[in-house]
Amino acid sequence: MFACLESNEVLKLKFRKLHATVVSSVNPATIINFLFQEAVVGADDMRALLKFRDDPQQQCNELLALLHTTENPQAFVKLYAAIKEEPHLQSWLIDRIDKFTDESVLDLLGHLYVSEPTGACVF
Repeated sequence: MFACLESNEVLKLKFRKLHATVVSSVNPATIINFLFQEAVVGADDMRALLKFRDDPQQQCNELLALLHTTENPQAFVKLYAAIKEEPHLQSWLIDRIDKFTDESVLDLLGHLYVSEPTGACVF
């Protein structure tokens, strides 16, 4: 089960639960550029997010809302990777995300298992 900890669904739930912490801690400008580069955020979304460049917390709120509605199966995995690239966030925020558990995360993990031949996460 621990091989699935980086699954998009688990990270999505963790980011929802840690929303206020992420919004108050992340400078979304570099994160948005990374997500655009990785094709998680499209050109129209990027333009919409840039309208909030003078208010980083609102921009981060908008980015997270966008990611929660996207159908990209790797959106939160890529967000996690983008945050991991930020030196000032790398240790404390990634550590907080990695160690975050509450009943909803544990419930989701209880529904996951690892496929033996591939090691893939299966719901």
